Amino acid sequence: MLQFTKRTEYGLIALVHLVDASDAVSVREIAEHYSVPRRLLAEVLKDLSRAELCNSTRGATGGYSLSRSPDAISLGEVVAALEGAPSVSSCETLGAYSHGNCDVMPLCPIRSPLHKIRDGIWRLMQQTSLRSLAHSSANGEELLSPHPHGATQDKDEA
Repeated sequence: MLQFTKRTEYGLIALVHLVDASDAVSVREIAEHYSVPRRLLAEVLKDLSRAELCNSTRGATGGYSLSRSPDAISLGEVVAALEGAPSVSSCETLGAYSHGNCDVMPLCPIRSPLHKIRDGIWRLMQQTSLRSLAHSSANGEELLSPHPHGATQDKDEA
């Protein structure tokens, strides 16, 4: 099923850590705080810096900081930078459909529904800000409410 790579998990951990940081944070500090491999975390943060999701500052007081407001960075941007858009079927990941190697394609009953599911997952990732991810994990809250204003009242009830 849908599962992020370790690189993406570590990247999200690092970026969430940076949400409330007032100064640049070192790779060492993040790696020690969360017990994650420092070398892999450093590679991930370099990739996120290249994707302009965080800034890198060299020197004794250097480290990483967010490149823009955590409200302006989406979960989807982070995932795309580290592993690309999500896929839910083998024809998406293996390229079988695009290379004409799918024997079932003309009759496939699951391709369209699975694409809709993938698109829904992707939309949710694009709508989830880094700040909401950070604060929902800290407060135990839901990421998104079922209704934009948190209300579920039907029109007939009003």
